[in-house]
Amino acid sequence: MDFLQNNLIYVIPLLGLVGILVMAVKSAWVNKQDAGDANMQELAGYIADGAMAFLKAEWKILGIFAILAAALLAYSGTVTEVNGQEIHSSWIISISFIIGAVFSATAGYIGMKSATKANVRTTQAARTSLKQALKVSFTGGTVMGLGVAGLAVLGLGGLFIVFLKYFNVISANSNEMRTAIEVLTGFSLGAESIALFARVGGGIYTKAADVGADLVGKVEAGIPEDDVRNPATIADNVGDNVGDVAGMGADLFGSYVATILATMVLGQEIVVTDNFGGMSPILLPMVICGLGIIASIIGTWFVTIKDEKSNVQNALNLGNWSSIIITAITSFVLVKWMLPENLSLRGYEFSSINVFYAIIVGLVVGAIMSIVTEYYTAMGKGPVNSIIQQSSTGHATNIIAGLSVGMKSTVIPILVLAGGIMASYYFAGLYGVAIAAAGMMATTAMQLAIDAFGPIADNAGGIAEMSQLPPEVRERTDNLDAVGNTTAATGKGFAIASAALTSLALFAAFVGIAGISAIDIYKAPVLAGLFVGGMIPFVFSALCIQAVGKAAMDMVQEVRRQFREIPGIMEYKAKPEYEKCVAISTQASIREMLLPGAIALITPVIVGFIFGPEVLGGLLAGVTVSGVLMGIFQSNAGGAWDNAKKSFEKGVEINGEMYYKKSEPHKSSVTGDTVGDPFKDTSGPSMNILIKLMSIVSLVIAPYISINAGQSTSALNQLGKHEIVAKKNGCCNVKRSCLMEKH
Repeated sequence: MDFLQNNLIYVIPLLGLVGILVMAVKSAWVNKQDAGDANMQELAGYIADGAMAFLKAEWKILGIFAILAAALLAYSGTVTEVNGQEIHSSWIISISFIIGAVFSATAGYIGMKSATKANVRTTQAARTSLKQALKVSFTGGTVMGLGVAGLAVLGLGGLFIVFLKYFNVISANSNEMRTAIEVLTGFSLGAESIALFARVGGGIYTKAADVGADLVGKVEAGIPEDDVRNPATIADNVGDNVGDVAGMGADLFGSYVATILATMVLGQEIVVTDNFGGMSPILLPMVICGLGIIASIIGTWFVTIKDEKSNVQNALNLGNWSSIIITAITSFVLVKWMLPENLSLRGYEFSSINVFYAIIVGLVVGAIMSIVTEYYTAMGKGPVNSIIQQSSTGHATNIIAGLSVGMKSTVIPILVLAGGIMASYYFAGLYGVAIAAAGMMATTAMQLAIDAFGPIADNAGGIAEMSQLPPEVRERTDNLDAVGNTTAATGKGFAIASAALTSLALFAAFVGIAGISAIDIYKAPVLAGLFVGGMIPFVFSALCIQAVGKAAMDMVQEVRRQFREIPGIMEYKAKPEYEKCVAISTQASIREMLLPGAIALITPVIVGFIFGPEVLGGLLAGVTVSGVLMGIFQSNAGGAWDNAKKSFEKGVEINGEMYYKKSEPHKSSVTGDTVGDPFKDTSGPSMNILIKLMSIVSLVIAPYISINAGQSTSALNQLGKHEIVAKKNGCCNVKRSCLMEKH
């Protein structure tokens, strides 16, 4: 036990490495599965090539951005006093930024590669049984989940060890420890920056293709959704991967890192006497998330079914709940082992068992958010049925029903989030809020596995349709796809909930570093910042939706041109030019993602340096509240519209009469689904990255705009000078407020 106590910090990256090793084993298993006949492999090759083409095009832009951003961070000239010497920590932050960006991009690549391998193998497995199809598709999703969580824990834990050695940290509450944690913000900033562009760019790509394919293929030409004759169908299937796989992977990678980092920042302020050199509050979130990987691996063993009549959703829920329960049990053991009995943060006193209660709050909030999202978006439930019923009276009433479902769906999640924030704060103050978010994120590997399973199943159905396989194959893939639509929606709900708690933890860390004690909305500039912050998610959403609309118009015109100018497409005598539709989505997504990304990155910098930290705090409050509401509303409305449309494919009863595909109510549902596409896959999911990224940027610039920074051109430089004075005068407390007031 003494050995483990003395070397716990080295166990953290090892846990991440375990996740990556298991990921490699599962990836190899997927690759060994039968990929079907030559036609199936050719179609899957188009999808894989299109996905990689998008990544390469996106990486070129993001590579330039990362280099420029790193150069600006390095040029900032941040100077910190460490061990009696002044060092240029800005260079270390810039390197940390690059590493975070590379790890985030790698996480997306792993998911993309896995999904494009698993899709056709799922189709082939569906030719034998639903059980085997679920096994292949879920294992493909597991590769994504373990890759993201493993890389996050390995990267963050490994860098933390390096920085502890580099800064020669000898005390948990020293300036050196604070500096080691603060330079890690570069890693988080790099991860979130890539996540934003991956999510927005991927969302624009997938929905431009999806909308274009639907409007011309299903509505005008009257052919099935994934018909091989539709030139946009390959781009549509590529989009499922770049949006819901690579985008979601980078998104939750960023959430994972930001949550752990925020908890570490707050944990560094807690002075304790323990068996870990006073580092237990700092290490706890990393250890919980590391063991959460193991819990997720165990949870995947429960995701299996017996036969064709088994409920796939129940199997996924069993795996999810298993990982949550295991995480709760291990968290209790960790808290009792690591933390001393009594703790205090910023005057708020709490016990170690209260920290465990806060973790449970986070797990419960995440679970409830998933359950509520499933209710509002799943087939057969009241909200989706209400949209189905109102589709019978036309397109307009379908739209009205979907909007109302989305708006009503914000009520319970917001009450749950509010209750979770109050409960976790009651138990352990601001540290409780942060550790609750860490508890929620601990099962990220399982959450992502369930989420990535959806687009793999969707692609499998598309390949089955394009390959004109027997009807029973498509029935099995449709079964998986219908569940996948719900899991994708619940995954977005989980991501938004985690973003809300993470942003609050980051906000608390920002307040401490910026030296402000409160956000006073009685002050006109602060109130103005609150309103401006509330507006930003609307502008951001508008730009994303507008981008989808523009790209979809180009896609529609291209599909119409091919139907018009290439004779024999409809008779299966000529092959459509798939690559041209792929190119349209790729170019549009790269072009249109830049402005929304710039808004998220630049706005906090402008507001912070011109108006100061308190106004910036008001801005962050407005962005967080508005962004969470917009995210829940759009994601749930889009998910409900989608499953309302899919319900018609199985047949629905309206006023005693059955309706199926190509009926008038079905056409109304297609319109609703088309409107909901950018809601649920572009603007809605982007909200959580928007609020996290703005919080991370604010945390990075907080030392520069701190109210305690004096007139120095570099706030951190000024801080370093005051710490030197403090040490000379025997001040043992190196908190900024103490230094500036006493010295």
